[in-house]
Amino acid sequence: MEGVTELGGELLSASVIEERWDPWTPIEVAQRLSAVTAPWCVTAGWAIDLFVGEVTRKHDDLEIAIPAGRFDEVFAAVPDHQWDVVGEGRVWPYPQRFADHFQTWLREPDTGTYRLDVFREPHVDDLWLCRRDVSIMLPYADLVLRTTDGIPYVIPEVALLFKAKHLREKDDADFVRAVPVLGPTRRRRLRRWLELVHPGHRWIDAL
Repeated sequence: MEGVTELGGELLSASVIEERWDPWTPIEVAQRLSAVTAPWCVTAGWAIDLFVGEVTRKHDDLEIAIPAGRFDEVFAAVPDHQWDVVGEGRVWPYPQRFADHFQTWLREPDTGTYRLDVFREPHVDDLWLCRRDVSIMLPYADLVLRTTDGIPYVIPEVALLFKAKHLREKDDADFVRAVPVLGPTRRRRLRRWLELVHPGHRWIDAL
């Protein structure tokens, strides 16, 4: 292990994360979760690719979001795998620290390879609440779009709102690709959310 903290979690370096991840594709996840009725969706960079209809870069992981109270449905859908809880740059075997962190990684038990990153999102019944600012909320029916072959993914303005915090090179690239096809309603909504969560953000003027 890279290191163990007094909190009991393995400390994850970027190199360790890279060598352990070999993510499923969105279609593979959709097939695995075909029996899940909870409103899950692909998020982050893959969501932008699904929205624009083109894969333009390599993805080091695959993230999906699901209502926190319905994580058990995803858990039950992949009984041949194991889970780890992730937060603060550390990883704990499930269910350690489960209530303290929203991120959960799916791991192949034989190889230790990570296949899927699940965000357990706050919600009230069928209403999604943004964990960055709970005044931002949407019904799941408005939060999730689908590709022509049925893969659910989060609306682009939500994916970009979460990417705005880090502003890595890939985040800027995803923003540049998505903006021309956002449409005026999605642009206005993203701009309003950025002004609320990240006032003064450089994407605001670009919108």
